[in-house]
Amino acid sequence: MNNLLARTTKVYNEYPRAFWIYNIIVFIDRLGGFMLYPFFALYLTQKFEIGMSTVGILFAIFSISGMVGSALGGAIADRTGRKVVIIFSLILSSLSALGMGFAPSLGIFIAVVAVVGTLSSIGHPAHEAVVADLLPPEKRAEGYGIIRVVFNVAVIIAPPIAGLLISNSYLTLFIVDAIISLIAATIVLLALPETKPQLHAHSKPESMKQTFAGYGRVFKDTPFVAFIGVTVLMTLVYMNMNSTLGVFLRDQHGLPEIRYGWLLSINAVIVVFFQFWMTRRLEKYRPMMMMAAGSLLYAIGFAMYGFVSGFAFFVIAMIIITIGEMVVSPFQQSLVASFAPEDMRGRYMAVSGLTWSIAFTIGPYFAGLILDSANPNLLWIVCGVIGLLATFGFTVLNKVHHSSYLPIAEPAATD
Repeated sequence: MNNLLARTTKVYNEYPRAFWIYNIIVFIDRLGGFMLYPFFALYLTQKFEIGMSTVGILFAIFSISGMVGSALGGAIADRTGRKVVIIFSLILSSLSALGMGFAPSLGIFIAVVAVVGTLSSIGHPAHEAVVADLLPPEKRAEGYGIIRVVFNVAVIIAPPIAGLLISNSYLTLFIVDAIISLIAATIVLLALPETKPQLHAHSKPESMKQTFAGYGRVFKDTPFVAFIGVTVLMTLVYMNMNSTLGVFLRDQHGLPEIRYGWLLSINAVIVVFFQFWMTRRLEKYRPMMMMAAGSLLYAIGFAMYGFVSGFAFFVIAMIIITIGEMVVSPFQQSLVASFAPEDMRGRYMAVSGLTWSIAFTIGPYFAGLILDSANPNLLWIVCGVIGLLATFGFTVLNKVHHSSYLPIAEPAATD
């Protein structure tokens, strides 16, 4: 016990206080988000009696509006700072939850998603930039791993709470999410310092036009754009876990929502207990090859859902996906941070966010078409093929640009 306490204290002291404050904010915000997000497709199909292809269109609208918000947020975060952008996005996220919960019709729901979704998405690049601001390059992979542990503690707690709230009504779920976003905004206001790096003495502040023109520099970074393109393929596979998987298991295998929630909790528990351990042992390897390995595990795990039945096999598939997730996530985020010049982190993070936006713009719609077809199992075969393409893409990137992607840190000493 004393040894565990000593090791925990040692890890705590390796990071600045602001990093741990940020982890508290992540926990609170994700607690609300994961009470709502995994049940989003289930809510839409139930309340508005629509098919999954229509749900896919709604995800596309949300993703397109999110692209706009993220582009605005990345530029503003580089220009004015991270803190105000995060606070504003959390407040708008709260309003978005209320708007979606009280929307009486599908048309009004779409309007809320398009308008408020744009504004609530401006905080995403600032969130990513905060970690890169606070941590040196050699600590980023491990730091992002810690954030994923905290993130998944919230994921473990959220589904059971959501189940209790849904038993009352889905509206209660939206209201609680709105309150939690406001609590997170308050903590950011009172406790999180501004992390935006100071301009060098000889540097002149950018004009707003120059700030947005900086996106041109990002898209001229060919290795980075190639990395984003391959990551989109990987994300097209992964996004099914929180969009189509629950509906597929309910409609094709009769799996109730609560057992789908158990699958998500299993995913989160594994991450909480093994993410930090795994990151410390993998950080000596080339990040691109870790991305390839994780993509291969995604391909295997998601493809399994097209061939297996029974809850035990669903759990095995989820474990394989989770291992892939633990390999991919810290390296993906630290790679983006390593590409970005200090004064352009917000904009690089915004472009990195396109991986999710593009995937959610096209993925749920086409996945929904397959789920609504005569052969829903085909979706998971397609996921396996796309996952293999992503594996190949990261392997090629490692070979072509291997000199740019050195190990993130020296091997950590093992106890």
